[in-house]
Amino acid sequence: MIIFKKKAIFTALCASLVTSMATAEQVELTIASFPNFNKAAEAAAPLFEKQYPNIKLKFVNMAYSDHHNAMTTAMATGANLPDVMGVEANFIGRFAESGGLEQLNAAPYNAGEFTQKIVPFTLGQATDSDGALRAMPADIGPGALFYRKDVLEIAGVTEEELIKDWDSFIQAGVKVKAKTGNYLIANATDIKNIYIRSELKEGEGIYFDKEHNILVNTPRFKEAFRLSKVARDAGIDGKISPWTNEWTEGLKRGTISVQMMGAWLGGHLQDWIAPDDAGKWRSADLPNGSFASWGGSFFAIPAKAEHKAEAWEFIKFMSTNKEVQLLAFKEINAFPSLIEAQTCPMFDEEIAYLGGQKARLQWKKAALKIPFVAMDCYDEVARQIVDDALEQVLEHDADIDKVLADAEKQIKRRARRR
Repeated sequence: MIIFKKKAIFTALCASLVTSMATAEQVELTIASFPNFNKAAEAAAPLFEKQYPNIKLKFVNMAYSDHHNAMTTAMATGANLPDVMGVEANFIGRFAESGGLEQLNAAPYNAGEFTQKIVPFTLGQATDSDGALRAMPADIGPGALFYRKDVLEIAGVTEEELIKDWDSFIQAGVKVKAKTGNYLIANATDIKNIYIRSELKEGEGIYFDKEHNILVNTPRFKEAFRLSKVARDAGIDGKISPWTNEWTEGLKRGTISVQMMGAWLGGHLQDWIAPDDAGKWRSADLPNGSFASWGGSFFAIPAKAEHKAEAWEFIKFMSTNKEVQLLAFKEINAFPSLIEAQTCPMFDEEIAYLGGQKARLQWKKAALKIPFVAMDCYDEVARQIVDDALEQVLEHDADIDKVLADAEKQIKRRARRR
């Protein structure tokens, strides 16, 4: 009875808010986001405000880490909460399980009516352990392998050698290093990052299964660590961290020949990392027939937000409107989460920067093969512990079985369930 009354009160409140929208009561809607996800929303703002003249959008943008830290604090304290919160895939599990976000697949939002229109795997990323959808996906990151075709040609390496399987991938790197002096990859951790995201069972998480059992001390992680160690010992990685100046310079100069990330990296290469290298880069599937998600962005409504009805209208506008999804794709290469948007003729176009490849069709195919992956509020904790464990293997020749067993114990201590 108490639960029923709460729902009735909440529904009445939302109805009141919708009424205020209809009577043109002016509302300032605060959107908290991070680069360059914010650019998609800002590009769509004139279209939204034209359709909803009573809503004025206010954007509050912070650097990636600062934004997510600020949102964590805001949800814990209830202070400085936005009406709409942008969340990146690495953090969505933490926020989804926190209880501080609205349940969108329940009344009055009823997001379930849209879920058949969205790429399936990304909905799992925003669904908590109780089946509640806590955020709506705005874009996705199907994993892809980008490589410098000119460098591989000099080394006598084919795309087939590069992606046949992981051992062939590493041997291709040995040839590239011997013939050109260039590194195949920035860091051996790239292999681990992709491998642990592939070969997943439907509904299984990266670090935890459906029952929240820890999965890091398993054959999947052991093989990921082994392959990373083989790559390091073969000298094919530059020991360079992503998103550093050294990393961007390596990609620009071709001294890093391959980068495995989300399909959105193609836009970064073209727009700011290596804009003068049109025709030199190509995109391919991940090695060993793997399909994995890398990144993606979501919109959520904090449970204590002031303008929930208006927030939901904005989220629907950004995530279920074909025109807006394609606008974001054109603005920041944000790959659409809306299946309908992926039928646009734009996907059949050749990409001049990638040597005329129709790479969007490749990424679309990959997106539909990525399994529905569950997220967990302790994913970020597990990621940090696993990364530290791999560093011990790569830098200090630590035993893989031992470090993963220790990592499992550390995660268990830090991820004690309530």
